[in-house]
Amino acid sequence: MKISSTAKALVSGLAAGATAAVTAAQDQVLTTGEGVTIVLAILGAWGITYAVPNRKQPEA
Repeated sequence: MKISSTAKALVSGLAAGATAAVTAAQDQVLTTGEGVTIVLAILGAWGITYAVPNRKQPEA
């Protein structure tokens, strides 16, 4: 199964952003610092996931 780097990056960004957003919303108030943390989590996940290449599949 081949998944593109872009698709993996989008899913990882969604997961990281959702995790940060749920944590930030525990007190039902979203501060500027928490918003910045959410954005940085998404951007970091996108960048790291997109930069790491897929492992080569062994030829059968």
